[in-house]
Amino acid sequence: MAAAAPPPAAALEQLSKTKMFGGHNLRFRHQSATLGCPMTFSLFLPASPASKLPVLYWLSGLTCTDENFIIKSGVQRAAAAHGIAIVAPDTSPRGLNVEGEADSWDFGVGAGFYLNATNEKWKNWRMYDYVVKELPNVLSDNFEQLNTSCASISGHSMGGHGALTIYLKNTDKYKSVSAFAPIANPISCPWGQKAFSNYLGSAKSEWEEYDATCLIKKSNGVSTSILIDQGDDDKFLAEQLLPGNFEEACKAAGVPLILRMQPGYDHSFFFIATFVDDHIAHHAQFLKSA
Repeated sequence: MAAAAPPPAAALEQLSKTKMFGGHNLRFRHQSATLGCPMTFSLFLPASPASKLPVLYWLSGLTCTDENFIIKSGVQRAAAAHGIAIVAPDTSPRGLNVEGEADSWDFGVGAGFYLNATNEKWKNWRMYDYVVKELPNVLSDNFEQLNTSCASISGHSMGGHGALTIYLKNTDKYKSVSAFAPIANPISCPWGQKAFSNYLGSAKSEWEEYDATCLIKKSNGVSTSILIDQGDDDKFLAEQLLPGNFEEACKAAGVPLILRMQPGYDHSFFFIATFVDDHIAHHAQFLKSA
């Protein structure tokens, strides 16, 4: 009997292409089987090297799309210099017209929190599976110049939360992690409590599976340093972000953490643009040694 034919590569619609630092900013749309709707993602491809490019996934924060980081951060200069591709997915499903999906800025559309919702109403909100499983397959099916098995992950705010939790649950899939102003202990802050109670229900044990501070406490053998930059003039620092809780958990678990409190910086892309080169260099040392 003949072997079954492999499944067809995911169909991509290219939305834009712009040259920058010798490489290209690309934007695509595809039908997501995981989320049940069309999804966009942005990709910065440095000039083609002799060997395959490692990948850095960037997860954005509340209200963002795939474009914010690509347009505002200036990451392309360092990514081109180090030969690292940048992949920035959107932050939630869109266009599903679920009742209440756009009623508030910190929940629903633009606020997927990088988890797999268990509440039936929000069953399409499966950004965890989209980022960890579907998107890497889409990339490997369509871009032979990418080495999706050599990947790291980073993000900002809600996306910093996503990067930390995804890394800690999948240390075999990612070489390193970093974050800007992450929601580091979401079960203890209003943003996280609102999202988790709606997406996951009332069981706190399920919440803990998407909380970096909780995950660190049961982590095994995380030896790669985690880099976090946090502005000390960030208006969300005390109530929503709680990096001190994550720092204490890392110390207790013996996990190496570089937490840099940056004087005078806020929660904005100005802050991200200031230190993004450091984050690319941080990831490059692990991606290039793989």
